[in-house]
Amino acid sequence: MQNKKKLEQAFGEVLRKLRVEQNLSQDKLAELSHLDRTYISLLERGLRTPTISTLFSISYALDNSPSRIIKLVEKRINENN
Repeated sequence: MQNKKKLEQAFGEVLRKLRVEQNLSQDKLAELSHLDRTYISLLERGLRTPTISTLFSISYALDNSPSRIIKLVEKRINENN
């Protein structure tokens, strides 16, 4: 359970960083990724785990590859250990 929480937290931190770097609001990212804004918020706060389809939707909306986002999440997890 602890590892899942670390993963959710790291994903949320990476998601927020990428979104802010592109000057996107949560609303705009939600629109571009065809997700609900509240779901984006839950992801960024580490309260939800994205599905693979969510990861793909968000990565394309952020003009990134899913693999790059996963690598950034992995890096964040390693930094926090």
